[in-house]
Amino acid sequence: MQLGLKENWRQFTLLVLVNAFVGGMVGLERTVVPLVGTEEFGISSEMIIFSFIIAFGVVKAITNLVSGVLADQLTRKKVLILGWLVGIPVPFLLGWGPAWNWIILANVLLGISQGLAWSMTVNMKIDLVGPARRGLAMGLNEAAGYGAVGITALLTGYIASSYGLRPEPFYIGIFYTAAGLIISVFLIKDTRGHAQMEAAQLKKTNADESENKPNLLWVFGETSWRNKTLFSVSQAGLINNLNDGMSWGVFPLLFASVGVGIEGIGWIKAVYPVVWGLGQVITGPLADRIGRKPLIVWGMMIQAIGHVVIGFGASFPLFTGLAGSVLLGIGTAMVYPALLAAVSDAAHPSWRASSVGVYRFWRDMGYAAGALMAGIVASFLGLTWAVHVAGLLTFCSGLLVWRKMKETWH
Repeated sequence: MQLGLKENWRQFTLLVLVNAFVGGMVGLERTVVPLVGTEEFGISSEMIIFSFIIAFGVVKAITNLVSGVLADQLTRKKVLILGWLVGIPVPFLLGWGPAWNWIILANVLLGISQGLAWSMTVNMKIDLVGPARRGLAMGLNEAAGYGAVGITALLTGYIASSYGLRPEPFYIGIFYTAAGLIISVFLIKDTRGHAQMEAAQLKKTNADESENKPNLLWVFGETSWRNKTLFSVSQAGLINNLNDGMSWGVFPLLFASVGVGIEGIGWIKAVYPVVWGLGQVITGPLADRIGRKPLIVWGMMIQAIGHVVIGFGASFPLFTGLAGSVLLGIGTAMVYPALLAAVSDAAHPSWRASSVGVYRFWRDMGYAAGALMAGIVASFLGLTWAVHVAGLLTFCSGLLVWRKMKETWH
């Protein structure tokens, strides 16, 4: 057993592939589901339509927290398989559910599945590569996941424009679930031993390190507010995914209202996660060269600019939608691997999986926060103002990281 990307490249590659299937399950919803709410079920309230995102975000956030504990107590592989098993009904509920409540149920199950499966692909890659290549590992992991989100969003847009909103776009999810489960059961190996090896090596170099593993309550407090660096990272993760949650619900409705067709909406929804995903192939290794903090601060600022472009670009909606989505994708690509790497740096290996789970709890609670904020703001001020508010929050979050976070990379 050895730590390192080169030493574990076969398992690492399989985990990248598995995470592409995990991400594809989220991509199923990005273009089509908000339109299903308005066009098929006749829902006029933004808050009701965005309820599926709120359900997804809250459940995924809580599951992230639990998955970190399970990963520390059980095997990573068992938790990964469980995630896929929970996700089996999702494409069927999305494709054939007779009422909006069935869509919400699908998102509860999807949140559990994502919280377990995506968390495990993150932790297993962190385990395998060791501290030296952590940024690259997170970049590749998130590139696969969010690249698949974007590609699937584009595919479902084209399928929906040709065959209708349901059920044909969701056939892809049946394939993703079957492939991900088969690979996880038969080809993936558990990696907890690698984390234990790193912890043992760290103990040798830090003789005064406590041998007592802290409980989840302690880790939650340390990650959420006591440690200023981990607090900075956690709030930035929440605001980053607030943007994604807002755009998930708002963009299809906003651009449809100004005359953009479903193919155009599919492109706008695809560009954001594709740039976000593929960009991390560059920004992940960059986080190992220039540090975590610069990428986080500037990534948040670029996202804020993307909101400005979209929010004030109603005269040319398709062009500004694409341009703003590219900026959102670039900014998120800068932030995402740097945030995960910073948490991994700052947390001791003995409680790192739990700390990553806490960070991912706050980060994915951003989905719910973004959808809730968007629903409230859109109800009173309109969809465009939801974009403006998200941009202001993103700018303030970047300033907070600049003031409070200490660089974790050495």
